[in-house]
Amino acid sequence: MTDIVFHGGPVFTGAGDPLHGQAVVIRDGRIVAIVPEAEIATVAGADVERVDLHGALLSPGFQDAHIHAVGGGVELLQCNLSEAGSADEAVALVRAYAQAHPDEEWILGGGWSMDHFPGGAPVRTLLDEAAPGRPVLLQSRDHHSTWASSVAIQRAGVDASTADPADGRIERESDGYPAGTFHEGAGDLFDGIRPKTDAELAYRGLLRAQDELIPLGITGWQDAMVGQGTAGLADPLPAYERALAEGTLQVHVTGAQWWVRSGGIEQVEHMVAERERIAALQPAGRLDVGTTKIMVDGVAENQTAAMLTPYRDGHGHDTHNHGLSFIDPAKLREYVTALDAAGMQVHMHALGDRAVREGLDALEAARATNGVTDGRHHLAHLQVIAEEDVPRFAELDAVANLQALWATHEDQLDELTLPFLQEGLVERQYPFGDLVRAGARLAAGSDWPVSSAAPLDAIHIAVNRAYPGSEQGPLGGAHQCLDLATALAAYTSGTAWVNHRDHDTGSIREGYLADLVVISPDPFGLPASELHTAQVEQTWIGGHRVHDRSTTASAPAAPDMSRES
Repeated sequence: MTDIVFHGGPVFTGAGDPLHGQAVVIRDGRIVAIVPEAEIATVAGADVERVDLHGALLSPGFQDAHIHAVGGGVELLQCNLSEAGSADEAVALVRAYAQAHPDEEWILGGGWSMDHFPGGAPVRTLLDEAAPGRPVLLQSRDHHSTWASSVAIQRAGVDASTADPADGRIERESDGYPAGTFHEGAGDLFDGIRPKTDAELAYRGLLRAQDELIPLGITGWQDAMVGQGTAGLADPLPAYERALAEGTLQVHVTGAQWWVRSGGIEQVEHMVAERERIAALQPAGRLDVGTTKIMVDGVAENQTAAMLTPYRDGHGHDTHNHGLSFIDPAKLREYVTALDAAGMQVHMHALGDRAVREGLDALEAARATNGVTDGRHHLAHLQVIAEEDVPRFAELDAVANLQALWATHEDQLDELTLPFLQEGLVERQYPFGDLVRAGARLAAGSDWPVSSAAPLDAIHIAVNRAYPGSEQGPLGGAHQCLDLATALAAYTSGTAWVNHRDHDTGSIREGYLADLVVISPDPFGLPASELHTAQVEQTWIGGHRVHDRSTTASAPAAPDMSRES
């Protein structure tokens, strides 16, 4: 079989500074040697394919630690508003979709941005005008809010007398009638009438997601919601199983089984059984569901992120709202302790500082009961962390799962979040630098389709704390910036460790799978402010070139540096 030899460029092994003057030799899909370029002939076979990097960087393939791949792919196949740059453009996309699909009774999809609408809350009448007489349900980019038309609201039987659920809020008109936006659990009011995504569409969504993600250099991920459907989306797990059986699953996937917050501890037994069932599937190791995803709180822009201090109103006065803890903290400790004892990894959504504390408290309780385990538990998003809680990550071996693309000043943060937080909390936004100095282990992901899945875009912001061309300084101060090697490590070896795939992925070393990405120009040779100009030239999975930008017919779109929660 032909050996493949990468040479002529620096090699980032997954940590530290790149190697120079070294060649990487691939055989049968695995890395067999890393040697000085002058010694290639001593390790490569007679039949050799040479890949001259021409100065580009060779890196382990990126792994996304928090993504919704099937849902993202499905949204691209439905009414997709992610390309809209304003409210008018979003409405125009709905109108165009409605006209192009006259036989679809329901218009479903998502991708609208809260910062395009006053108060982050679009109204039903805009949908009524764009799609007259039709039920429309569209998820926000962050999937924490639902935009509904009047017909959809009527079919759900929701009116001025409908109370807000305990885990959500209905935006209302002056007479109390729903205005059109339903936050968090309020979106579940449509579950009884919303058409469900069928299995075929979910499978097509997975394949569409791979087509989107592999060219970004992504060779593996953790899907942050499997085992349950939500907002009309079918459970993604059968799509993954079908792709595995049919040989169309190109990446390796860890699926985080969704914890139903209205359920109880009985879910642990079912999740363990699912873990064992999936582990028996072939080819072994390509799909794993040994993780549980728990939503601890909501998001800050709709004031459902759980905070230690109250949100302020539009006049700067304290309110009585501290956000929502979706699970009672005592129950959370019980559940996490049981999951840890059962060998399940716990993946917690925690944005507000109170949610982060409750998550860490749960991990501390699990350790007190079970001792040190190899859970590799992680907390995702981490928008605000109380200063005294930062050292607890290292103490508890809790991984900080970063969505770095959000760590910058932009409209949604500056208009819908920061004005409603207490003084001093701007300095606590996404405190990546503090976590590193405290010895926390990092992983990185995108939360796609919430925001761009491109790792290189997120790495630019992790290093600069500002989007390209921004006139504002680094969010939270320059001391929260990451160096390039640390940011790259989070997206490679860091996520591989979280996914329990550090034994064969995430690093360039002998015996590891040849899951690789070629990046040009070499980002280590660029000024920090120019990191966004680096692009993925090639993606390799298992020693096979699965993407080559030079042979792609269309030019890449301009980087989407937007941040949504």
